[in-house]
Amino acid sequence: MNLFKTKDVKTTGFGRPCQYIHSQWQFYLNSHYRQNIPRNLMKDKKDIFAIIGSASSNSVNLKLVKKIASLTESEFNLIIFNDLKTLPHFDPELSVDNPPKQIVEFRNAIDKSDGIIICTPEYVCSIPSGLKNAIEWCISTMIFSDKPCGLITASANGQKGHEELQLIMQTAMAKFTNDTILLIQGIKGKFDERGGLTDNEVHKRLDNYISAFKKLVYNK
Repeated sequence: MNLFKTKDVKTTGFGRPCQYIHSQWQFYLNSHYRQNIPRNLMKDKKDIFAIIGSASSNSVNLKLVKKIASLTESEFNLIIFNDLKTLPHFDPELSVDNPPKQIVEFRNAIDKSDGIIICTPEYVCSIPSGLKNAIEWCISTMIFSDKPCGLITASANGQKGHEELQLIMQTAMAKFTNDTILLIQGIKGKFDERGGLTDNEVHKRLDNYISAFKKLVYNK
């Protein structure tokens, strides 16, 4: 069984049950499951931690990342985190010496990954507060430093939020290029009711983005 397939896991956040939403990194970090992963997968595939910026449990951002997962299953173990709203509010007095358990686990998932994808909508000309909160918890650790990163803003407009996300991740010293950032405007009209991506132009742009992200992660 492929432990990393989206359809096989139905938990979210850090072990909380939720239909069709998940945080698969828990399975990867658990030694029992690691021992049952075929060696060729552990050797050849890269572990990518994908953070969904939307506060919705079934957002188009999640659908988009699931599409990426299906297109990269031979190269990546894509681990999706879709529960930012459960993370505690950022507290600078706790961030360095006494971070909450959820934050420690979230940081560890980022640190142990080979690359990061952030896929987010734009809220009021900015990135969502939950996403910014999560990033703020990570700044003091430097875990984003030189980490291969793909940034996707998929929203109604998204331009301002996309620019802000790039600025924040530059500040965090994440490693990304012009080819591993992607702005998709009018995203809701590009999926059908079953979650299928129907826009051919977006398909092409997504393929180019994935190709560039693979090169970044594999240092090609």
